[in-house]
Amino acid sequence: MKILISADMEGATGVTWPDDVLPGHAQWQRFRPVFTGDVNAAVAGFFDGGADEVLVNEAHWSMRNLLLERLDERAQLLTGKHKALSMVEGVQYGDVDGVAFLGYHAGAGTEGVLAHTYLANSLTGVWVNGTRASEGYLNALVVAEYGVPVVLVTGDDRTCEDAVGYAPDARAVAVKDYVSRYAAVCRPPARTAADIRAAAREAAPLAVRTEPVRGGPFTVELEFDAEHLVGTATCVPGAERTGERRVAYTSETMYEAIRCFKTVTTVVSSAVEEQYG
Repeated sequence: MKILISADMEGATGVTWPDDVLPGHAQWQRFRPVFTGDVNAAVAGFFDGGADEVLVNEAHWSMRNLLLERLDERAQLLTGKHKALSMVEGVQYGDVDGVAFLGYHAGAGTEGVLAHTYLANSLTGVWVNGTRASEGYLNALVVAEYGVPVVLVTGDDRTCEDAVGYAPDARAVAVKDYVSRYAAVCRPPARTAADIRAAAREAAPLAVRTEPVRGGPFTVELEFDAEHLVGTATCVPGAERTGERRVAYTSETMYEAIRCFKTVTTVVSSAVEEQYG
């Protein structure tokens, strides 16, 4: 049994503020060991449940946040940027049996601690075939094309509620409860580690590959907070204006859709000015 852990940071234990997750800040340095502790708890739980191999894929910002020197020695770490499938890199090689979304968060335009979708700001909503999509929803559609189930989700309580829509059978752990985008009622690391480990142990038997789900075509629509970003987004072939602040494109597979999504958001981020957006 091989488990892929897609590890994001906004949904980690104790994290509530941009400085907690932005590389270079003192608070980011403070929370790197806490983030690594969440990952280690999941790794331990999956091995408790019978896993033979665990690959941790860094999925946050620079994708160089976890502390390798503190990682459970039974796991391996895929770190660094510019990966074909970004947050779920590794699922495409046919040897992964289950995926965990660890430290995830709610999507842009919804309630949740540090809620966003790929871009920290600028995006106010993402929809796939008319359904509002978080990063969890997008990545769940990607891994489904490889017949790999999502077996564990951790984050704030809103993240766990969101996961019911895309991974109803997965185990879920809320490490904090939403108060505002920048505030939460947080459980201490010792408690969340125990909860994550127990949930991962229960989730391990769910890691059974199925037939790939071919659900395309997928129409992805993005809404921005400024009109000029639409003009920038439509520089990407296939992306067309659908409203004053919206663009959309259609892809036959989620593999293609998520890669186009990465391209659009990368291009758009280059047009965001520091003060005016």
